[in-house]
Amino acid sequence: MPVRHVPSLRHLALACGLTALASTATAQVNGVAQRPYLGWSSFSQQTIDPTFLTQANMLKQSDALASSGLQAHGYTYINLDSGWMGAFDANGRPIPDANTFPDIKALIDHIHANGQKAGIYWIPGVEEPAVQANSPILGTDKHIQDILALPHRAGNAFGGPGESPYHYKIDFSKPGAQEYMDSVVALFAAWGVDFIKLDGVTPGSYSDDLSIDNRDDVVAWSKAIAKSGRPMWFTVSWQVDKDYNNIWSGWANARRIDDDVECEGRCATLTNWPRIEKRFRDLPSWQDAAGPTKGWNDLDTLDIADGELDGLTLDEKRSAMTIWSMANAPLYLGGDLTKVDPDGLRIATNDEVLAVDQSGHPARQVLGGDHQVWVSDLGNGRSYVALFNMNAAPATVTLPWRLLGSVGALRVRDLWAHKELGPSVIQHDVILPAHGTQLLLVERLPGQVPSGASTAYEAEAGALAGTAQVFACNGCSSGNKVGGLGLGTNNTVSFNNISVPRDGVYLMQVDSLTQGLRSYLYRINDGPYHTFNSGGGSFQLPSSSTLPVCLRRGVNRIRFGNDVSYPPDLDRIVIRDGQGVPAPVASVYEAEAATLGGTVTAGFSNYFSGLAKAGNIGAGAANAVTFTNVSVPRAGVYQLEIDYATKGPRTLFLTVNGRNPQPLDLDGSSFDDPVARVLQVPLLKGNNTLQLGNSSGYAPDLDRIVISPRTGTFAPGCP
Repeated sequence: MPVRHVPSLRHLALACGLTALASTATAQVNGVAQRPYLGWSSFSQQTIDPTFLTQANMLKQSDALASSGLQAHGYTYINLDSGWMGAFDANGRPIPDANTFPDIKALIDHIHANGQKAGIYWIPGVEEPAVQANSPILGTDKHIQDILALPHRAGNAFGGPGESPYHYKIDFSKPGAQEYMDSVVALFAAWGVDFIKLDGVTPGSYSDDLSIDNRDDVVAWSKAIAKSGRPMWFTVSWQVDKDYNNIWSGWANARRIDDDVECEGRCATLTNWPRIEKRFRDLPSWQDAAGPTKGWNDLDTLDIADGELDGLTLDEKRSAMTIWSMANAPLYLGGDLTKVDPDGLRIATNDEVLAVDQSGHPARQVLGGDHQVWVSDLGNGRSYVALFNMNAAPATVTLPWRLLGSVGALRVRDLWAHKELGPSVIQHDVILPAHGTQLLLVERLPGQVPSGASTAYEAEAGALAGTAQVFACNGCSSGNKVGGLGLGTNNTVSFNNISVPRDGVYLMQVDSLTQGLRSYLYRINDGPYHTFNSGGGSFQLPSSSTLPVCLRRGVNRIRFGNDVSYPPDLDRIVIRDGQGVPAPVASVYEAEAATLGGTVTAGFSNYFSGLAKAGNIGAGAANAVTFTNVSVPRAGVYQLEIDYATKGPRTLFLTVNGRNPQPLDLDGSSFDDPVARVLQVPLLKGNNTLQLGNSSGYAPDLDRIVISPRTGTFAPGCP
């Protein structure tokens, strides 16, 4: 369990000083960003074509943005990412590679002539060539080496160790340091730049402590933009630490809350569903941090207009567009705009959905888990409501209006279908395809339905076992949390005194803490494992998600841990009335928690459910994964989702209750990210046994299986 180190006195002083500075700034600095921007970035295409970033290609992208129809719907930014720079000028400022960008001013003039805005990429600190040249800083008697922090150290997350990090840290207490930043931004302004992305910013960018600390860089860049006199959107990147959001929101217009959405060679496409799903897991931690006065949460590139190259189905593209829009995130497409596909174009230019993104009311997740509900409250009884099916099998998703504090809706409009659905009472039901969404505009009936009483259970008051222990936590409900969970069967925290008045469905709010992806495997009353896949941006500020759980009348026990991998730290859980939410319809069985035979091993894997998978399957009859106690309430045919990973074709044999092994010829492009195959399988009432392996050849790695009833058959209640 990562524990935040106590900062040194120097860091505390710096934090206090920067906080004081931030109080004098407004979130939407530099006269821009009253609403999230729309546009395009070069980076996604660069990940599959290293020669793509040239002036000639950027001219084509600008023209294509205009001619495709995207610009007519508000897409106006053309942002150049990393790779445009070739050298430094006589004052140590980055200048373009003359071979690929012979006249950047002419390029930006062309972008402006098209009615668009131009963006550029840079990083904190000073690179080695400028340090070695020790160039004079424009308008001062100082030189580059005069402003470097001593001893020399990394100036951003890309810097190396020791005295020669290549990327050098600037000491902004030194004369000439702010003037150097002013001169860099002034050069960008002279070219006509309208947008700056500052990358490799820490705390963040996989350097989540204060060993580098780019907070003072962010302040200096923001001041330089203001001094330039040119309005410029300013984004800090990437996966920044939420603990320091007073700087990110006080001095920049947006902050990247996630790592790159692109596969970057780890799969055969630009992105894929697991990398989209990561945004659903991280966003609850940040959902209180965005808005017109706070700046915007940047979810990274939206790769939805490149056909099969995106690595997403049309339903997944709609879901991506929906969660980006509900978050009020900047919408910037990737890929090659000269090859935009018609289906992706229709998704990207749905004006009713774009209005959601521009509403200035970022959504909150009101229900997590397999069937998620996100709500953007527009006031006066109006809301945008997004429903999602996170599994790969079709499912009926139910929204009880009580969850929104109402008995019903006067008006329900489907924004993807452009269709009025009429008034609704009690609940709204929709069948959603794999990873599908429905996006609604809802006008609620007047009057409020109370949410009912709730009971909070602090983690530190639970029963701690194994390595679990209590740590101080500044943002937690009682000033403490429980960490040291997982990586072993007995490293758990148990809530043994959860009392409810009746059998049925309750809502369990889980307040957890993590940076990046983590997963709980929790058990209710010694029943089967359930999985809660979470994310976040802080080990000091909890993220809340709410899950439906089945509890029995009287006293219940819920135990949190993860036998194989890393769960988040835990602040508390809160139990309240189920508000009409149905019992979970899908049962998840993690491969790493199944019976592993022969050579099969289980271990950490970042994008997988449970944060783990089973590997080394096949090439022998004993080398199989066996799921025992796969329980269903009645005999019949069920949907079986198998989440697996392979690079190239492999065969997996499925045996149900010891009968007739069924070969499944599977394919994929990565062992890093799971993909799904959905089958129809007959199961017996009660417990069933499913085995997956390959006696003669290598099988794919396994993430999990998911059992659910076929849509339209029956809705299982609590067991």
